[in-house]
Amino acid sequence: MVDFKYYTPTEVVFGKDSEGCLPDLVRKWGGTRVLIHYGGGSVVRSGLLAQVKSQLDAAGIAWVELGGVVPNPRLSLAYEGIELCRREGVDFLLAVGGGSVIDSAKVIGYGLQYDGDVWDIYDGKHKPVASTPLGVILTIPASGSEMSDSAVITKDDGLIKRGCNSDLCRPRFAIMNPERTYTLPPYQTAAGVTDIMMHTMERYFSHEDDMLLTDAMAEALMRTVKECGEKVLADPENYQLRAQIMWAGSLAHNNLTGCGTVSDFATHRIEHELSSTFGATHGAGLAAIWPHWAEYVLAENPTRFAQFAVNVAGVPNDFRSPERTARAGIAAMVDFYHRIGMPANLPELVGRPATEEEIAEMAWKATRGRTVRLGNLKKLDYDDVVAIYRMANKQ
Repeated sequence: MVDFKYYTPTEVVFGKDSEGCLPDLVRKWGGTRVLIHYGGGSVVRSGLLAQVKSQLDAAGIAWVELGGVVPNPRLSLAYEGIELCRREGVDFLLAVGGGSVIDSAKVIGYGLQYDGDVWDIYDGKHKPVASTPLGVILTIPASGSEMSDSAVITKDDGLIKRGCNSDLCRPRFAIMNPERTYTLPPYQTAAGVTDIMMHTMERYFSHEDDMLLTDAMAEALMRTVKECGEKVLADPENYQLRAQIMWAGSLAHNNLTGCGTVSDFATHRIEHELSSTFGATHGAGLAAIWPHWAEYVLAENPTRFAQFAVNVAGVPNDFRSPERTARAGIAAMVDFYHRIGMPANLPELVGRPATEEEIAEMAWKATRGRTVRLGNLKKLDYDDVVAIYRMANKQ
């Protein structure tokens, strides 16, 4: 077990009709002129966007809006948001949507408090020192960005995807109504379930395996999401199932399930290049990479993988061989991904194998030109990342 700091300042309002408290929350956290940031599509069709505007109008809170956020959000729109907010005197950001919208708003928040190019923060040239306050109305449980310290953005030029972790960007509040997730398409629901589980799996696979309470919480969360994820695909308007998934999404990435462990996050870093190169849905990309990462690093801690296999994947324990148990658990996760409609390799993800040139470029970007190593369970250099991509490239 390692020493840790646990900091989760986000105020959560969870349940049916929770959107009704929006004006009070904005005022509580000092908002007088709000940027409503969103993607489009469902928040417009559902009437949620109109409801948000109406509530702010009734409360006398001024607002401006910026839609158009896409999956794997782009830096160019964040630049537009920074300019708009400075021009309009915005002092509070409201993200209405899922992880892409929230992350885009976080980038805008950093940019508003920095005189230079906000990409400097993501390029490692500047450490953020402040961020404009942010609130969230969550519509897609997946990223956990509504309570996390992380934000990922893709630079349009070169499709370079980078992340930044800082407590400064944690939302002041998160409004979560599971009913808002009823109409999510099955693929998006399944990708979200995969992402939620992976946020805890990235913390779980560690050499520090003596934090019993954290393990118990992590395993319970992963089992719950796995079970509810399968059931909700057949019963999409089941409030109880949607509520478990939505709350798990927040807990999986506010670091509760990582207290006392050393996180890995190599799978996320490797997947980011799939999203930027092929436009893949993030959760689906994680499903396509994780089994192959797991096979590649299994020898680093086979008993840990065996514990996961028994306590999460639900396979029998072969007490004679932790490695056999571990491999059975990896195979069980591949079966789970297929049952919920997720891919388990690159050809299933993008419809064809990646070329050697694409693999080399993705590995180069992931390791920042061979200058960084990924993960902690096993430190992965450029050649390791290439090997994992090649393993994932086979059907």
